Amino acid sequence: MADTKREIERKYESTAATSDLPDLTRVPGVSAVIDKGVAELDATYYDTEDQRLAAGSLTLRRRTGGDDAGWHLKLPVAPDVRDEIRAPLSETVPRSLTSLARSRTRDARLVPVVRLRSSRDVRHLVADDGSVLAELSIDAVRAERLTGGPGESQSRWTEIEVELADDGDPAFLDAVEKRLRKAGIRRSASASKLARALADTAPATPVIPAPRRETAPAEHTAGRHVLAYLRAQVDAIVAYDPAVRRELPDSVHQLRVATRRLRSAFRTYGKIIDRAVTDPVGEELKWLAAELGVDRDQEVLTERLTARIAAVPRTLLLGPVRSRLRIWTVARRSGSRRHTLAVLDGRRYLALLETLDALLTAPPLLPAAARPAATALPKAVLKVHARLATRVEHALTLPPGEERDLAMHEARKAAKRARYAGEAATPALGEPAKRFARRMKAVQTVLGDHQDSVVARDALRALAVQAHAAGETAFTWGLLYGQEEAAAAERERELPRVWAKAAGAGVS
Repeated sequence: MADTKREIERKYESTAATSDLPDLTRVPGVSAVIDKGVAELDATYYDTEDQRLAAGSLTLRRRTGGDDAGWHLKLPVAPDVRDEIRAPLSETVPRSLTSLARSRTRDARLVPVVRLRSSRDVRHLVADDGSVLAELSIDAVRAERLTGGPGESQSRWTEIEVELADDGDPAFLDAVEKRLRKAGIRRSASASKLARALADTAPATPVIPAPRRETAPAEHTAGRHVLAYLRAQVDAIVAYDPAVRRELPDSVHQLRVATRRLRSAFRTYGKIIDRAVTDPVGEELKWLAAELGVDRDQEVLTERLTARIAAVPRTLLLGPVRSRLRIWTVARRSGSRRHTLAVLDGRRYLALLETLDALLTAPPLLPAAARPAATALPKAVLKVHARLATRVEHALTLPPGEERDLAMHEARKAAKRARYAGEAATPALGEPAKRFARRMKAVQTVLGDHQDSVVARDALRALAVQAHAAGETAFTWGLLYGQEEAAAAERERELPRVWAKAAGAGVS
């Protein structure tokens, strides 16, 4: 079993001139610095031969010594913040960790790349009540490169680490750093020991890092801006993959959004990047979004129904309503969860990731890609806006009912594409494109809530049927159904007003 620890720490250079630590009891809140002795640590770091994990700032190690011996996979969260996923000590890399790195490693073999042996002198910074505020360690490190051919294969250095205690205030690290800086101690230029070891022991012939980056068109061209947006979405897919596997909140949604943004950009900017090449990739992205939707849609639906039930007065909450919803959700969610993991472990998904990397390495740019972004991008965005206008105006002509529901759903998809188009153009076009995207988002929100109500009513009817078959009263389910009908009607009345603000939106 793997467990997770949020690690918030800072690293500092330690030299002969800064070997003596300043008096850290002068840091506000610190009453004592307690010596915890020296631990001998021995860690072997694993990566692909072309260092795909290192390129993404991930580290995977097998470590003995200290109080946390085992396998550790560190995933970046923010500057100075990483999630450390731990697994018990074993001879081979645990599958629980290799799966979390798979969006980067793909089918490449993991091999030992660096061995680090450290003598760790540990001190605890403690408060008046004896609680630990942070752990400070002085690490004397010996690094040995295990792959890479000829070159300097060993390195030595000493560094200082300050790791915040669990649930500690990051501002405390600022106070410690202020004291260290006054003593001449500066932040390390390397984000991790592995990064420094790789840099210090780089082979004579550099290893080509992964992932591969696209050939960049000239600055300020439409192609340059579109490719930057595409790369950001591909990077998001790769980064959110392990978050989905860990069931982190909103991770499925964010991964799905990245696939949709990518597909939308292919279609919107088809005059800039060749759709003859990107359309097949877009179909694979559509497949991935749909497969992820099995899990995400259930998550959204459950949240909506749970909120509805919570708002019902107790006198109107008849029968085991919460229990029935919980059973219904668990049954559907467990199946969707297994399905999502099967998709991420499947050959089709990995092939898609490889295709995306290849596409960005040699992007199929058209002549319009060389045009200035300020002239090429607005035309593409306004074309998407015109499609949205057609769909919204068609929906508004229809009477309430199933046909209008379907038309509003189609308009919702067009609004989402228009919003993404505006967001993609914002770095090049600035505030007008940003304002355009906000207005499209407002339209998308109204239409999205309407569609969520349509889906919720279908689920409520199914739950009412189940309750009735089990001999329970279906009163509350019917009440909730009526509330969703009223919510949908309100969104339909709201749409003309929101659309009036968005109808004349421009990006220049």
